[in-house]
Amino acid sequence: SSPSLRTRVTEVRSSRTDSSGSGSKVALVVFLRGVNVGGHRTFRPKILARELSDYDVVNVGAAGTFVVRKPGSRAKFRAALLRKLPFETDVVLCDGRDLTRLETENPFGTEPSRPDVVRFVSILSRAGRVRASIPITLPPTGEWFLRVIASKNRFVLGVYRRHMKAIGYLGRIDKLFGVPATTRNWNTIVAIVGISGRSRP
Repeated sequence: SSPSLRTRVTEVRSSRTDSSGSGSKVALVVFLRGVNVGGHRTFRPKILARELSDYDVVNVGAAGTFVVRKPGSRAKFRAALLRKLPFETDVVLCDGRDLTRLETENPFGTEPSRPDVVRFVSILSRAGRVRASIPITLPPTGEWFLRVIASKNRFVLGVYRRHMKAIGYLGRIDKLFGVPATTRNWNTIVAIVGISGRSRP
């Protein structure tokens, strides 16, 4: 069946991305927003990856994250992806080189992560304008549950506590930057870099 017209696909464009749309050898990363959460927009990512095997798609976790190692024409891949999606959602396409560059910069420093704190990256669907100065702590007083520590292009970096209240504060990132965002933990980003390869263009 044809995809819903309300499904939105956004590309996070790199200044170094080949925009010719033909035969790109650069890995593409797909982030689906708000899937397999609370019984909504449920699907099996491994099956979707298998159905897109012509593009050498690798599934990463259960949150709707894929590395496309042979994307070829982005227009053709986008069309194939939308045909296979069983629901409407926001789709963000990101150049794998940008994530490799981000991981290489080691934005969280050398301090070891704490077991009760999760490092995360939110990918903005388009360039946003933060409505508060960074760093941002939520809530601003008392015990904190989320901190935004940096913003680089369309990547927002921060940490949150392993607590149910943190989910609500993660949802505020959209309002803070004025655009939809999809969030993954830092371990997922590191895994993506490993799958897509560390070779530089």
